Amino acid sequence: MEYKHKEGRTFHSIGKRLDGIDDKAKVSGSVIYADDFVMEGMLHGKVFRSVKASARIKSLDTTAAKNLPGVAAVITAEDVPNNRAVTGAVGQMTEMGQAQTVHRYVLAEDRVRFYGEPIALVAAEDPDIAAAALKLIKVEYEDLPGVFDTEEAMQEDAPRVHNGSNIITHWGLRKGDVGKGFSEADIIVENTYTSQFQEHAHIEPESGVAWIDDDGVVNLRVATQVIEQYVEIAHILRIPESKARIRGTLMGGGFGGKEDLTVEPYIALLAWKTGRPVKLTYEREEMMYGRHKRVPCKMYYKHGATKDGKLVAMEARIIGDSGAYVYLSHWVLLYCAVLSTGPYYIPNIKVDAYPVLTNNIYTSACRSFGTMQVAIAYESQMDILAKELKMDAAELRVRNYLKKGDETGTGYRIESEVMLTQTQEAVLKALGDRTEPNAQHIKVGRGFASCWYPYGRQCRMHDASSAWVGMEMDGSAVVRCGIPDLGGGQRESLRQITSELLGVPLEKIHVISADSQVTPLAGTVTASRALFMSGNAVKMAAEAIRHDLLQKASELLKVDSEDLDIWDDEIFAFSDPKTRIPLSQVVKAAKGEGNRLEALRTFRAPATKPVTSDILEGQIFSDFTFGSQAVEVEVNTLTGRVNVIKAASAFDVGTAINPKRVEGQIEGGMTQGVGFALMEEFIERQGIPETDSLRTYLVPTSKDIPDIKSIVMESHSGKGPFGAKGIGEPTIVPTTPAVLNAIYDAVGVRIKKTPATSEKVFYHLKEGEK
Repeated sequence: MEYKHKEGRTFHSIGKRLDGIDDKAKVSGSVIYADDFVMEGMLHGKVFRSVKASARIKSLDTTAAKNLPGVAAVITAEDVPNNRAVTGAVGQMTEMGQAQTVHRYVLAEDRVRFYGEPIALVAAEDPDIAAAALKLIKVEYEDLPGVFDTEEAMQEDAPRVHNGSNIITHWGLRKGDVGKGFSEADIIVENTYTSQFQEHAHIEPESGVAWIDDDGVVNLRVATQVIEQYVEIAHILRIPESKARIRGTLMGGGFGGKEDLTVEPYIALLAWKTGRPVKLTYEREEMMYGRHKRVPCKMYYKHGATKDGKLVAMEARIIGDSGAYVYLSHWVLLYCAVLSTGPYYIPNIKVDAYPVLTNNIYTSACRSFGTMQVAIAYESQMDILAKELKMDAAELRVRNYLKKGDETGTGYRIESEVMLTQTQEAVLKALGDRTEPNAQHIKVGRGFASCWYPYGRQCRMHDASSAWVGMEMDGSAVVRCGIPDLGGGQRESLRQITSELLGVPLEKIHVISADSQVTPLAGTVTASRALFMSGNAVKMAAEAIRHDLLQKASELLKVDSEDLDIWDDEIFAFSDPKTRIPLSQVVKAAKGEGNRLEALRTFRAPATKPVTSDILEGQIFSDFTFGSQAVEVEVNTLTGRVNVIKAASAFDVGTAINPKRVEGQIEGGMTQGVGFALMEEFIERQGIPETDSLRTYLVPTSKDIPDIKSIVMESHSGKGPFGAKGIGEPTIVPTTPAVLNAIYDAVGVRIKKTPATSEKVFYHLKEGEK
């Protein structure tokens, strides 16, 4: 029985600005994170990594390391039961076929393909001994030709990273007649844009502890966005999946950095080998070169428009650097292709996207999953078109924004509300009056950008999320759901949904999450899907219990169940609130008759047939979130330094379950976006990393970010619980193009290769003087 909101009834819990379950513990430092766990007899693990980007391993000698006192085990590829087991889609619990296959070795075998590739594992009595053992491992390399540029890698005569082509796959959009569309255009704008490698830079490093319990189950307590990785652990160890268990810890950030496998296979192997608990925590330097980054892209864009500002054609070619291994970068490029058009109606479209192997560090998921890369291109193009047409940039966008019912580049018609015009107007208004420069060499500019972002995984993946809700005799409630808490309040949302439907005060609801053998599997905390999927699953389970509670209360009160409501530990008549009964009394009556008042429910997202063509058509995603951002910047023409001095962000979130948390997502996403726009870049030269710490890899501090005006809009049209939409990732998407457009507005310099560092802006300013 689906919950129907009664006319005149206000939400009791949904939409309230509530504190988090762990807020006090976090600010007091008492939260237990993965690295805080200590077990009796625990060993400490370390990973020995390649210092070559492309080489054959001629010999590997671990004898001295094994003989070092205090070393319990050294593992190489030949010791791994199934070294090529990492082939499944992240967190995917249904078969996807060969098209979903990823390729990654647990430990390098006969050759290395990127700097930092794992070669051996060490477990020792303490971290210092383990680190000393790494220095005793001897490798003789034979250098092999490498390839570090994607377009060079695409050539037939390029060095092969693996045995086959360096081009992993192709994704395309085809709509209308592009040639005809451009022939009808009065203005054609064509440019090339390039984005960079980005480090996730979460505060908490990758960390975990593994041990084998008395039942022979390999247990992992680990900071992960995906507890379903227990399947991969079982495959690597060649044990039944029932003998592997992952418990997710609270996390200090992830942003996609803890979506792929990180420490999990290494601690599992070392615990399996030694029979003792093993902890492994990455050092910051290891985080930099030892695991994946955001996919950098080169984007060739061409737009055609009529003189009255209507877009008539678009063509794009997008090339993504997958690095040395296929993990999720090929799906990032699918997102790039589908979302390459931006939130605009364009009748004629041709897009080609290619993920390409190189000997750079491998790339995979990072907040926004390919969408912010293409946003740089399409939103820069919009401003350039407006200038060519001598039209206001805001007006040009309004004339072309998608509307409900419009057809996207894949032929899917938008089903939910589209509040792009409203979000654009809100952010421009929020900036207020333009700031006057305080010196002659300071120039002030403004820019804005709009975006769209899908929440939920691809429809062809048949995504599902399960949750269990149960009432206790005293009227309290327990929620079990496998979704990990990444720090965005995932458990809080489930608690609020349960409270809204069952009338149980928040403090009497206990949420158990992220245990692959205790909680119903709910899928990954990725793709802005957590609230959409697990929220709907909890809502369905709570609705089933609510139905039974109201039926029993109807018998006890002699009132039609349709006239009953639940709140604050009581069930009462909507028409006569004086007619009421304690919730616990109804619970006891129902349980006394054998009704356990518990429900396990599975929510299934809209599903389509598997993709059988590289040309993407129809419904690829369940729904979209739309929004806009605007910034004001100061540019120092003597140094090229750019400061963001005003910022505003507006998104239609469907329904804000907790506006306080939504605002946190908006502010956090925009902060990361400013970092990507102005300073963040992981740099490699011929595959050798130059950025090895937060001294050389800059992230924004509080001095770099102004007060962000967060504007939460609600169309109540989303497909999540109570009409909610996903908001975790969209908030980073429009920031960079907004900043780039503002720089141009200030000094007339168009940065097409991010980040827009001081050096780069200064160089372009000087070039403009010539």
